[in-house]
Amino acid sequence: MNAVDWLWLLHPALAVVLVYPLLGMVLRLARQTRDRRLTQVKHPPTVGRDHVDLGQWLAAAVVAIVLIAEAVVIATKHPLAAFEGGLPRLAMLVLVLAGSVVALAALWRVKRPLYRASFALLCWAGAIGLGLQPEVFRRSDNPLEPVFWQSHFWGGIGLVGLMLFSVASRPEIHRHLRWRRLHISANLLAALIFLAQGLTGPRDLLEIPLSWQKATVYACDYKAMRCPSPTPAVAPAAP
Repeated sequence: MNAVDWLWLLHPALAVVLVYPLLGMVLRLARQTRDRRLTQVKHPPTVGRDHVDLGQWLAAAVVAIVLIAEAVVIATKHPLAAFEGGLPRLAMLVLVLAGSVVALAALWRVKRPLYRASFALLCWAGAIGLGLQPEVFRRSDNPLEPVFWQSHFWGGIGLVGLMLFSVASRPEIHRHLRWRRLHISANLLAALIFLAQGLTGPRDLLEIPLSWQKATVYACDYKAMRCPSPTPAVAPAAP
């Protein structure tokens, strides 16, 4: 494997090592928090606070690995000298990436509802804008096509939106029953998408060849499920 291939593994490695363990802890704390509130089960009084804190870290981790995946794909698709749009487009994309990171950091600190909603939308818009670049593979951009709903990319974008919503609305979730119910519904949907991502991620990894194999693999006919016969190696001449 080359350095580029290791970079492409960074996104799934972070998902396995960081995101899914956090997801398990957040779901367990969510159940304990709900049980403590509704059935007076004697869970530690800190479960609610721990759920909020770990939920914020989960949201940040999801947003971060999506941005990392998009940045790696865009940066490694072609050599820098052949980068489409040249330096102006590259600078614009770097600014979008930096702006998304700044918006995520600001979302953790601001208090007013308008600011929270604005920074969440800015961060999500940045992730979508980077993902819509031609270097990023998407199975379909049409929600009316079944393959759109099998897309690992759009599943990740949906998770980013749901995670940012949870972080941006945390004071309202704490204070109002209606928001709490909306939060539960959104997180049930997020759990289903996390499950789907766990299936579509390995599927896509199987379809991505190593960097030195791409010229041959991409010459295959995917509809007919056939690849060109390899050129036989030339035997060395006898001394």
